[in-house]
Amino acid sequence: QVRGAPAIALLGCLSLAVELAGGAGPSEDLGALEEFVGQKLGFLLTARPTAANLGREAERLRAFVRQLVETPGVTPQQLRESIIEYIEGLLEKDRRDNRNIGAHGASHILGRVPGGGPVTLLTHCNTGTLATAGYGTALGVVRALHQRGSLSRVFCTETRPYNQGSRLSALELRHDGVPVTIIADSAAAAAMRERGVQAVVVGADRVAANGDVANKIGTFQLAVAARHMGIPFYVAAPSSTCDPTLASGRLIPIEERPGTELTHLGGVLLADPEVDVWNPSFDVTPHELITGGIITEWGVFAPSELSREL
Repeated sequence: QVRGAPAIALLGCLSLAVELAGGAGPSEDLGALEEFVGQKLGFLLTARPTAANLGREAERLRAFVRQLVETPGVTPQQLRESIIEYIEGLLEKDRRDNRNIGAHGASHILGRVPGGGPVTLLTHCNTGTLATAGYGTALGVVRALHQRGSLSRVFCTETRPYNQGSRLSALELRHDGVPVTIIADSAAAAAMRERGVQAVVVGADRVAANGDVANKIGTFQLAVAARHMGIPFYVAAPSSTCDPTLASGRLIPIEERPGTELTHLGGVLLADPEVDVWNPSFDVTPHELITGGIITEWGVFAPSELSREL
């Protein structure tokens, strides 16, 4: 199971494109086809309330469909094909943005390392091929460093309770021949101190106007540990993740997941069946802890600078 804002947005749109290409939905009525697409997008939005780019892309697609429906002479088949082409364009843009994020992040990190590398990184959750259109945000930075011969190793948290780090990030990094070591979430601070971590790079689901960042639960504690250790902490995210309508991270809606994700493993009960569980899927990292910067497709910015660039 793949989680993350880019993944949900792109995979959801791709599934819609596949359905339309396969003939799903009304075939003779423009209004009915528009309604079909709207229903699919509405369902998609329930999957990730924390993600900013998900809602934004859904609204853009709705507006695109509305404009075509109001265009004289457009047939249902033309509308169907145009939607598919639009979604395919999202894929190409995501790949291009991710590669730019990787390049900007790699250069910025190497510029802060004495001797210019190679560097040892620590990352969290999955932000790579399986969470984007094929390159990655934080893992895009990892890949860019590796391709330059400037990566010593990346430490990858297991990312409890769903283990996206160990199941997904480590898998794809191993596939690409990137030197990766899995650590328990609770070993992150020790890895920073004992294993020579020189930067922490994570992704984001939403960035508030003041630079506060919502990301996978556990990100906040990594930022606190990195600040204590004097290690630069970076957030890698496309500009579409930024939400200037929210003044601070306190206003970002945080999804909470079922308690069984913590109390069960592979269907086996590991805890008292009546125990109370709090299982937020995300946390908010205050902007002052993002000491390395926020890496976008346009460059690397201090959190206080980002809103002025949008």
